[in-house]
Amino acid sequence: MSWQTVLGFEVHIELGTQSKMFCGCPADHFGKPPNTQTCPVCLGLPGALPVPNVKAIEWCVKLGLALGCQVNLFSKFDRKNYFYPDLPKGYQISQYDLPFCHRGELQGHKITRVHLEEDTGKLIHSENQTLIDFNRSGVPLVEVVTEPDFTSADDALVFLKELQAIVRSLGISSADMEKGSMRLEANISLKLPDSPKLPEYKVEVKNVNSFKFIKKAIDFEITRQSRLLDSGATPAQETRGFSEAKGETVSQRSKEQAHDYRYFPEPDIPPLQFTSEQIAKWRSELPQLPARVRTDLMTQYQLPESYAVIIASDRQMYSDFMKNPSKATADALVNKRPVKPETPVLSDDLLHSAAQKVLAANPKAVADLKSGKQQAMYHLIGQIKKDLGSIDIPLTQKIISDIIN
Repeated sequence: MSWQTVLGFEVHIELGTQSKMFCGCPADHFGKPPNTQTCPVCLGLPGALPVPNVKAIEWCVKLGLALGCQVNLFSKFDRKNYFYPDLPKGYQISQYDLPFCHRGELQGHKITRVHLEEDTGKLIHSENQTLIDFNRSGVPLVEVVTEPDFTSADDALVFLKELQAIVRSLGISSADMEKGSMRLEANISLKLPDSPKLPEYKVEVKNVNSFKFIKKAIDFEITRQSRLLDSGATPAQETRGFSEAKGETVSQRSKEQAHDYRYFPEPDIPPLQFTSEQIAKWRSELPQLPARVRTDLMTQYQLPESYAVIIASDRQMYSDFMKNPSKATADALVNKRPVKPETPVLSDDLLHSAAQKVLAANPKAVADLKSGKQQAMYHLIGQIKKDLGSIDIPLTQKIISDIIN
């Protein structure tokens, strides 16, 4: 039987502020020694009081404005109550019925809300124990929630990549998925094509950290759920994770009913009141968004679309390009090398030979690249550059991919 896919997303984006959401601890937690960036507030110790990060609130609203959202001039924080080891207070400070931003749109898809909350700690699972690192606890976290109006993984990927590009153009987050700065959750279900109602069940795939894996997770779920529905069964309403090793989703816990989080207004933080003038000022400070920049780069400077996409998604690269806008500048920036017309062109055979040697000497990087860790590609290209000097980056990347595949 033919089934129609119903997809919605919750995208979590860590903001790149200097300090955490409700305390003065550094927010840059990646790679830091465990539990070295904590204080009584982000550890949830009795008597500690939260103080909101003004810059995080501004950045959350600016993202909402960039996504065409309406802004609630009166807003507040709420307590979301649940128990989990990485949540030291026993509740998370989030937003419930009055988020900062709501009712937006991007690429024809409706955005339900853009709200601000605090991130949780990080669980580290070893062979026989689970450790907790609270460095991430309390980092400002924006959640972008969409309506379930996507019908394919390919359509969703275009949307998610554009969202990442907008976040980066605003300069509010690196949105680096390998470091957990941007995390994807998909709500997936199937219905009959002519049914006007949403399905009575929903499968949530949580904490996916790459575009490649979210597409694999969605495609796997569509196949899995189709088979269940064809057999007359209804897929269980549950939370699932994505196994990179297996290339499939795995069940984590059932969700027969919506969790009662017992939301109530955060008593330690007064409500927030914005003025129309303040919102207008923030709107005026928004940079040109990637879609407009791409169009300008292609029409005004005749750049190919592949170059325009890369330059438009990187604020620094775009700034460097505009200092001397030309095809030569774009080529140098995209290929991350200075323009040197006198540099001899390396033959494909020489590049291929150097790539084979580097791949053979770096088996771990090759394994990482095969598992979807794109950072490994940059490492391998860097090793080839050490051997050969100036190289054609896109060609070298293609040669590496051809060898591995």
